[in-house]
Amino acid sequence: MDSFDFIIVGGGSAGCVLAARLSEDPGVSVLLLEAGAAEPPAGAENPPVWPALLLSPANWGDVALDQTAAERPVPVARGRVLGGGSAINAMVFMRGHRSSYERWVNEGAKGWDFDDLLPFFRRTETAAGRDPALRGTDGPLTVGPAAQPNPVIAACLDAAEEAGYRRADDISGGLEEGFGWTDLNIVAGRRQSAHDAYLRPAMPRGNLTVVTGALAHRLLINRQRCVGVEYSVKGELVRAAAAGEVVLTAGVIGTPKLLMLSGIGPASGLRPHGIEVVAELPGVGENLHDHPAAFIIYRPAQPIPAAVNNHGEALGLLRSHPDLDHPNLQILFMDISAAPPPADGPEPGYTIACALMQPVSRGTVRLASGNPEAAPVVDPRYLNEPRDVHALVSGLKIARRIGRANALAPWRAGESLPGPDADTDDALRHYAEKTMGSYFHPVGTCRMGIDDMSVVGPELQVHSISGLRIADGSIMPSIVSGNTNATVYAIAERAATLIGQ
Repeated sequence: MDSFDFIIVGGGSAGCVLAARLSEDPGVSVLLLEAGAAEPPAGAENPPVWPALLLSPANWGDVALDQTAAERPVPVARGRVLGGGSAINAMVFMRGHRSSYERWVNEGAKGWDFDDLLPFFRRTETAAGRDPALRGTDGPLTVGPAAQPNPVIAACLDAAEEAGYRRADDISGGLEEGFGWTDLNIVAGRRQSAHDAYLRPAMPRGNLTVVTGALAHRLLINRQRCVGVEYSVKGELVRAAAAGEVVLTAGVIGTPKLLMLSGIGPASGLRPHGIEVVAELPGVGENLHDHPAAFIIYRPAQPIPAAVNNHGEALGLLRSHPDLDHPNLQILFMDISAAPPPADGPEPGYTIACALMQPVSRGTVRLASGNPEAAPVVDPRYLNEPRDVHALVSGLKIARRIGRANALAPWRAGESLPGPDADTDDALRHYAEKTMGSYFHPVGTCRMGIDDMSVVGPELQVHSISGLRIADGSIMPSIVSGNTNATVYAIAERAATLIGQ
């Protein structure tokens, strides 16, 4: 076996950060394993084409069984390429609201509130024109609002103000509620992924080895210590030893899958597949949750200018009820018709989407078999809790109120979905359940904490196994009120510091 000081499993956003940061020390050797390709499909750097990437080999193609009345498969995007989700996502760069991280601390993640994470948020970014006390000035990611915003989205922002909502100065910063132009991972008209910003500049280092097309089979455990990884490349089985640590950054689906294949997880989910239990951690694969989204779609009264950005340049963060102590809804404006199957949206159009930021419903990731090549069983149980349905319906009503404002009159020919007949809460509830889709922000399946259902502690070390950490979105105790990619970057930056101590 080849031996390395550190082995990182998963070359997505977090894996690229860790590989770059750990290899800054010339005295250590780093191996990064990625199951996907070294480069995304041709043209992936063009921001408006991101929806097509969800149908490309750069996406694992996972589907989840929706547990609402519709009972239909729901696509769940997961990057399978260097850069991971940052190479195929919609490029929104937004921290969670401050209240989200306070909730983490209350759930057992001591030392992970917003102020604790702020140095690592700032370390990721260069955000010109923002408050330098809050935003980064010299990080690898160059982030900022759209250089050429679409006029229909500008009209949506005006409509939100007309409907009584405040205009935020920096909605991506994590402190504000209201509506504003979000920061994007777009630089000079091109997508900037974690591969672009972090990994590619580090690739020439002689102490960094990157292997793509590498499917992780299992972790090598000796006397409750992780000592390496077994993986395959083009069918050939390879073992690599870790003299220091193995860090899992395979994501919310891939990380619990690999743990379970290695005998780390709930015994009831391992033994039926003939897997010997190495460490019984019942929380592995539990606590899966996401941002479910529903959509109000409008027919345009005039041609919508062709998109040059990500189709979703502005958004709002707000509360479905004034008694809540945190924002629980995001309203997103899009310059395309974004109806998911099975709804039949119009050919042209624009969308005002509503996403539930703090869902109560929880699901699971489970093994389908002991075969590493088999896709896991993903069961998010979307909208399983009535409170989630009620909040999402409240968000649709807010979206519709904005959509009917005078500021959008020059663009609005009429509402296509759900249509004027859906004028009651029951009708909107039925529509949401029928058409709800994933916002592609799953988290939580190896959550951080100190109770029996947690998988890692605040140092990100896996309970009961030494030499093994997790540093991706799976460790979030609960989902943040905002798009999740910026938080994953910060988790990885902090993990690099923890490992280097």
